[in-house]
Amino acid sequence: MSKTYSISAEQAAEIEALRKTVKDKKIDKRLHAVQLRGEGMTNPMIAAKLDTSAKVVSRWISAYCNEGIEALMGGKYGGNHRNMSYAEEEEFLSEYKKQAEQGQLVEVSKIKTAYEARVGHIIGGSQIYYVLRRHGWRKIMPRGKHPDKASDEEIASSKKLTFASRKKRKISTIHP
Repeated sequence: MSKTYSISAEQAAEIEALRKTVKDKKIDKRLHAVQLRGEGMTNPMIAAKLDTSAKVVSRWISAYCNEGIEALMGGKYGGNHRNMSYAEEEEFLSEYKKQAEQGQLVEVSKIKTAYEARVGHIIGGSQIYYVLRRHGWRKIMPRGKHPDKASDEEIASSKKLTFASRKKRKISTIHP
């Protein structure tokens, strides 16, 4: 059988006063759930009112009863889920920076493979680009010409043929 948590009216009043100072909507929603429980509502009623599930409401109330108000105010969810610190990333990229300074081509796919080996798991496709941008890397020298581009002589001879064929068409259209 599941444990039933009870919240007193005094606790509900304290939470109501605290809700007036909180500006984060997610935290306010958690506090509101606990406040409504203190006012006598059941988990399914609270879930319907706050547009969430009864299991989530049960988790919030359990967290409040077991760990206190700090459990609801939590900063559990946040950004910066980096695999390495900035200094570690800089040290990792130093080898590739030396190669680039020597004029060698540095491929992102090779950096990504080495990065995955270092952190021990696969990373997303764009994550390595975020790392490189964070350290000021950019594409400095674009490709000068397409590798399959024709030579200048071939292009010039092609233009002569095209121009000559146009002249012939014009001459043939003049005669009825």
